[in-house]
Amino acid sequence: MPSLEIIKRRIPLQNRPLHPAPYRGIIITAGDNLRLKEMNLNIKRRLHNIMVTGGAGFIGVNFIRNLLSNRKFSGRIVNVDALTYAGNTMSLPDVPEKHEGRYFFLKADICDTERIYGIMKDFGIDTIINFAAQSHVDRSIINPSDFVGTNIFGTFSLLEAARKSWKPGRGYLFHQVSTDEVYGTLGSEGSFSEASPYSPRSPYSASKASADLLAKAYYHTYGLPVTISNSSNNYGPYQFPEKLVPLMINNMLERKPLPIYGDGKQVRDWIYVEDHVRGIWLILEKGIEGESYNIGGGIEHENIRLVHLLCRLVAEETGAVEKDLRELIIHVKDRPGHDRRYSMDCGKIIRELGWQRMYTLKKGLAKTVKWYIDNTPWVENARSGEYLRWVDENYGNR
Repeated sequence: MPSLEIIKRRIPLQNRPLHPAPYRGIIITAGDNLRLKEMNLNIKRRLHNIMVTGGAGFIGVNFIRNLLSNRKFSGRIVNVDALTYAGNTMSLPDVPEKHEGRYFFLKADICDTERIYGIMKDFGIDTIINFAAQSHVDRSIINPSDFVGTNIFGTFSLLEAARKSWKPGRGYLFHQVSTDEVYGTLGSEGSFSEASPYSPRSPYSASKASADLLAKAYYHTYGLPVTISNSSNNYGPYQFPEKLVPLMINNMLERKPLPIYGDGKQVRDWIYVEDHVRGIWLILEKGIEGESYNIGGGIEHENIRLVHLLCRLVAEETGAVEKDLRELIIHVKDRPGHDRRYSMDCGKIIRELGWQRMYTLKKGLAKTVKWYIDNTPWVENARSGEYLRWVDENYGNR
């Protein structure tokens, strides 16, 4: 391990906070290029009894499926989900039998701290991955209270349960899954890095920013082992139909209008969900406590261009005429506070953890289109009466 004097020479005096337990006494900053792995600390995480909150939602489902198929993982997953509108048990129907004794589902609200504490005790939980969140910006504009409840108080509840359950020492980890929207909006140039200040512009992104800051506070105040990931726009199998990509695909298949906000020139960074969940697993294995990691696709596309690409892919898969699908596009009134551009700098997770994107946008979208075409029963189940009411409320008067 480098001597304390070497570390001091590399870090300016004004930037030398004391690192929390279990590394108290080592002086280091988050932005310093001397990483803990270079100090040969070699943290060994348990990663055996993992609680996945929000595991019946889009990204949680894909994470569970990916991890249980990972030969390096021999542990158990406890899926905790309140089964709100976006949670769907039909996304994991084969998993309990296929992975008997390694997968458990419990319907529970993460805001119920005592229930979460009891689950942690019963299953000996050593890792929490918090996917649970209200996540649709439009819904947050109409009903922000749900987002404050789940995203802020729910995260607080989980942090408290972890703090009470885990004794100081190595091996435990609380991972907070977040979004690039906490950074705010960008102009025509530049990208968000982990050092970018938080500047949320919607009730959704503000609630996620609050949750991230709570997690960081528990790390600095209590020494709770915490990592955070901020991802760009995800797409892929099992995504709830209200989101842009599945909404466009399903509307094309049914020859319904394709509503585009404003001029459609909002720019987003897109990542296939499988690439995202692989990044999360790398953070669980090798990420440094107290650190944040951006996970993005490095693929910036205007929304309107994305929809044009989807028109072409749906046409190729179904034999429809691309021109006919494009004529379904309608421009509707833009939503309030709509961020113009997101862009992610993912150099940190690439350099430090060895993550790489596997899917190009075209490859990932083609796979997604085929999945939705082949899984119409899942789509019909997800598009319940509540979903149809939401679509009518959000788009009907624009």
